[in-house]
Amino acid sequence: MSEDSIARPPTRVGPPSRHHMALMIWLAVFPTLTVLQLLLGDLLRDTPTVLRTLVLATIAVPIVIYGLLPPMQRLRMYLTSRR
Repeated sequence: MSEDSIARPPTRVGPPSRHHMALMIWLAVFPTLTVLQLLLGDLLRDTPTVLRTLVLATIAVPIVIYGLLPPMQRLRMYLTSRR
């Protein structure tokens, strides 16, 4: 049997560093807020800043946490486990 035919145990990938997590969050939050501003900007133009921020954050946080970060974390695990 050659070494290539021996199955290697899967490489465990640890949690992301603070820097990786910050980068992933920024990569998810910036485009989400940009798209929301483009879609809702006219609708929220006359609302007070605090209310506008509340509405945008209420929509953006679930999109980022449940929609964007899980696939980004899977991609990170895939890329780091290949090393």
